Amino acid sequence: MDITNILIKEKTEQAVKILRETGLDCWITFTRESEICGDPSLVFLAPGQVTWHSAFIIAASGQKRAIVGLYDKKAIEDTGAYEAVEGYVTGIKEPLQKFLQQLQPRKIGLNYSRTSEICDGLTYGMYLTLFDILKEIGLETRLESAEKIVSALRERKSPVEIQAIKRAIATTEEIFERVRLFISPGKSEKEIAQFMLDELKKKGLQTAWGQSTCPAVFTGPDTAQAHYSPTDRRAEPGHILNMDFGVRVDGYCSDMQRTFYLLSQGESQAPPEVRHGFETIVRAIEEARAAMRPGIQGVKIDEVARRIITAAGYDQFPHALGHQVGRFAHDGTALLGPAWEKYADKPFRTLEPGMVFTLEPRLTVPERGVVTIEEMVVVTDSGAEYLSRPQKELWLIG
Repeated sequence: MDITNILIKEKTEQAVKILRETGLDCWITFTRESEICGDPSLVFLAPGQVTWHSAFIIAASGQKRAIVGLYDKKAIEDTGAYEAVEGYVTGIKEPLQKFLQQLQPRKIGLNYSRTSEICDGLTYGMYLTLFDILKEIGLETRLESAEKIVSALRERKSPVEIQAIKRAIATTEEIFERVRLFISPGKSEKEIAQFMLDELKKKGLQTAWGQSTCPAVFTGPDTAQAHYSPTDRRAEPGHILNMDFGVRVDGYCSDMQRTFYLLSQGESQAPPEVRHGFETIVRAIEEARAAMRPGIQGVKIDEVARRIITAAGYDQFPHALGHQVGRFAHDGTALLGPAWEKYADKPFRTLEPGMVFTLEPRLTVPERGVVTIEEMVVVTDSGAEYLSRPQKELWLIG
């Protein structure tokens, strides 16, 4: 299903509402040769790449205007999202100045940010170009960061976005079920990963991130634990095996993890230390989800899960509890994370309805491996709901 034009209409209308919340008069996305260095927000504004200097202008008044090179005009017109699409031949300056002089915005939001990569799509060269264009008409002092707009637009998932994410999750869960039957002692991490990729290929779909680490498969103790390619290491009885996997459907991603245990001879269930670790992870995820609601800071949700893990006698996990998911597996400014330097102000952003997060604590069981589950949830008006089917039982491999 081609959701592109539906998505652009939804998101540009959403942008008008967000502008009114923020007090900005207009938002300009200014980009060129987008296949090389395009702005992350372009996907919500145009159905494909643009070549020449292009300006997508959305005003709090409801006006939506695109000014692009002539050959890029028709595809953008076909979206039906703009009341006018202007195609220039010689240069963007004159039509852009003319429209902004008519609009006379007091505050103009541009896509730059110190802390959020999704809001930092305006290159420095393009900023200088736009600054000079605006200076000629006396608007250069009205510029500020559009981070609030860009973050909210990306984070507040529209209905078509949620449905695409649900389809990606359903495919991921289906492949997890299939690989569950494929895993057996003696199978290598590479063989298990290849089985999953073959299943995905049958469906004509792509992984949510690069195939070198999607799926990531780790069996037994002393592994890289995360963000590493499958190896020739073979699954053995007594091993915990975990995997990180996601797919992309209609431009939207899933990102999930599942944990398995390979039974040793004579075992009908995992040993107590493995069960305890797994049950601790399940409890941490559920209590974190139950604590989520609009208006609460992400750092508070991270604290819930982190406290459960450490109270159970495990080291705290060395990463955030959860990140947002959307067009990319890591997508959005707000984060369910601790107050660490590398996360800047992201953990202090508040949750809003429509945000889709992962919940992915982890712990190590000595001499067995890593227990981790990664679920996906959506923030609602009053709490948070699972989008994935939560793994409540350890998957046993005989």
